[in-house]
Amino acid sequence: MSKIITDKLDRPLRDLRISVTDKCNFRCNYCMPAEIFGPDHPFLPKNEVLTFEEIERLVGIFANLGVRKIRLTGGEPLLRKNLSKLIKNLVNIKGITDIGLTTNGIFLPKQANHLYAAGLRRLNISLDALNDDIFKRLNGRGVSSKTVLKAIEMAKDIGFDVKINMVVQKGVNDQEIIPMAKYFYENDITLRFIEFMDVGNTNGWNLEKVITKREIFHLLSSSFELEEVEPAYFGEVAKRYKYKEKNAEVGFIPSVSESFCSSCTRARISADGNLYTCLFASKGYDLKKILRNEKDDDKIKDEIISIWNHRKDRYSDERMSRPKEKKQKIEMSYIGG
Repeated sequence: MSKIITDKLDRPLRDLRISVTDKCNFRCNYCMPAEIFGPDHPFLPKNEVLTFEEIERLVGIFANLGVRKIRLTGGEPLLRKNLSKLIKNLVNIKGITDIGLTTNGIFLPKQANHLYAAGLRRLNISLDALNDDIFKRLNGRGVSSKTVLKAIEMAKDIGFDVKINMVVQKGVNDQEIIPMAKYFYENDITLRFIEFMDVGNTNGWNLEKVITKREIFHLLSSSFELEEVEPAYFGEVAKRYKYKEKNAEVGFIPSVSESFCSSCTRARISADGNLYTCLFASKGYDLKKILRNEKDDDKIKDEIISIWNHRKDRYSDERMSRPKEKKQKIEMSYIGG
């Protein structure tokens, strides 16, 4: 049955990102600017958020469609109570071989041991600057970079595979590229530079703020000798390089300057149960309603197959050819990165 279903997909679906909450403790301009997501912002009521049981059911269905990687995101996923219980159950779903979590690291020290014991092994931790003044300004809450660095050190000591995500904006934190690279080089931790993307409608994006992968690579090459690493699988988003004589890697997510629409194998589920086939999508498909009204998993599979095979998302391809066209997009806080 699983083989037949997988064959119906016109392109492999290997990677599923699930937002477990729309809430976050940061108010960074990248995805949750304070002027929009202030203290009175109406976040989702509890009954509109997918339950753990519903998430587990969906993951089982997606696993039968070929999904192997799960990434738990937010908002800030560590704001979701008892998250380790969800992870423990997801680890045991047949077909799932890789579960990761993206976090800003603030709540990690209190939860890291529970998450590891539940079976989580991979963490992507967001850190956009080492400089305290820059980082405090970026996170909108005055949180020190030292707080995140301590969480990173703890996670590494416990045994997590840790990667650091840095969103680079021209004139904002681009002066931190080399200091960040040197720090994580010395600590044998993979750093990934993410081009500033026009996710959602509120982060004030324009092309002049983008530092491209080519520009960052050129800057790094003045301080490091880098060797390109072959993709680990079809549809891998990161362009990876290895530091010569070091185990750590540096990676790039160049979704502005080097579109990867043609090889995308990733889908996203928002905290309220909508399926999105693109980070820049304006329309989601309500799986929560189907989950709560349909007992037959095969019918849900068929619906997912239909959605995936009829997608027409090519936003990163079209961005440059239609620069003046305005498109309403789902906010990043709803579907993670």
